[in-house]
Amino acid sequence: MYEHIVLFKLNSNITDDKEKALVSQLQSFKEKIPGIVELTAGINVTEEVENKHGYTLALRITFEDKQALDHYLPHPVHQAFVSSLDGYIENVVVADYPC
Repeated sequence: MYEHIVLFKLNSNITDDKEKALVSQLQSFKEKIPGIVELTAGINVTEEVENKHGYTLALRITFEDKQALDHYLPHPVHQAFVSSLDGYIENVVVADYPC
């Protein structure tokens, strides 16, 4: 299996409704993209302000294998999500690792 962890730094143009819509989009991946074993997504509510660094949205996906992860990246549902970030994103941090 492979873990895929993403932290999104959203800019000040983002509204609460848009944040909620992004979380819903991410949560829908499990039903729409093959190879996902487990998925969690949500708004960062940490009280550790010094460690938050402005990252407000988090995603964690467990994939069946490396091939599932590789097929996820160009998948149309994932690409539609990436497009929906246009104008709202400052930075993204991604980590993938076998587990």
